[in-house]
Amino acid sequence: MARRVSLPSADDLFRATQEEKAAKARGPVHAVPDQPEPEVEPQAPRKPSGRVKHDEKMTVYVTAQELLDLEHARLALRAEHGLAVDRGRLVREALHLVLADLEQNGDASALVRRLNEG
Repeated sequence: MARRVSLPSADDLFRATQEEKAAKARGPVHAVPDQPEPEVEPQAPRKPSGRVKHDEKMTVYVTAQELLDLEHARLALRAEHGLAVDRGRLVREALHLVLADLEQNGDASALVRRLNEG
């Protein structure tokens, strides 16, 4: 006798989140606000997430040499600095540094300079 497995429906898998429901309840978004937005104080610098459970995933393709360079950096951090980090943490830290530099220096950031070279 075969047993049937009960799987969730597509509606259950792709249902709107609480944020989406709240956005729909607020109404349409206007390209030009009716009133000027109040000035916001600058936020504290962002910090990388570190060792937490991450809910989002992104796939990045790298060359064999880039992967070797990343692994070499990871091993150097362990051997020379006593820091045992995985590749994901290393990439998140590097991403944080690059984005902070972009936010702080804009056109003079290393990211803008390197992208303009290519």
